[in-house]
Amino acid sequence: MAGINESLDFTPVRIAVLVVSDTRTLETDTSGLTLAQRIEAAGHELVERRIVPDDQAAIRDTVYGWIADPDVDVVISTGGTGLTGRDVTPEAITPLFDKVIEGFSVIFHKVSYESVGLSTLQSRAVAGLANGTFVFCLPGSNGAVKDGWDKVISHQLDSRYRPCNLVELMPRLMER
Repeated sequence: MAGINESLDFTPVRIAVLVVSDTRTLETDTSGLTLAQRIEAAGHELVERRIVPDDQAAIRDTVYGWIADPDVDVVISTGGTGLTGRDVTPEAITPLFDKVIEGFSVIFHKVSYESVGLSTLQSRAVAGLANGTFVFCLPGSNGAVKDGWDKVISHQLDSRYRPCNLVELMPRLMER
């Protein structure tokens, strides 16, 4: 049965949080703060939390720097996954992917549907593997961050989750 096996050791991972917004600051950003607090409460290391504008180059440059950093295991972005002209996070980040984690979007939308109904179709949440780093792109609302972290990402970043989890794959991500 799927779930946390408490008899196993927990392995913390190093996570960077990117908030994509033209209007938020560290003082006014609640979704990034919520995500950062949940990451640390779960026992992981928050490497950095940064806010960049809805600009493809700024988003891509930030994520590119993190996926090149051996001290970052996971990048989670929040914001910029909608349908408006300024929502460019998937366009900025997906070209960096070596592999798309297609199941993430499917499961995120299933979980999101339970919270917001058909409004979930307005999100382009996506995840992938880039240079041996897991990258998750969540919508910018507090609810989406909570659903994405609490019901999907946190379980896959818990080394005790069974039958399998992403942490156990980390040593093998750069195999050839």
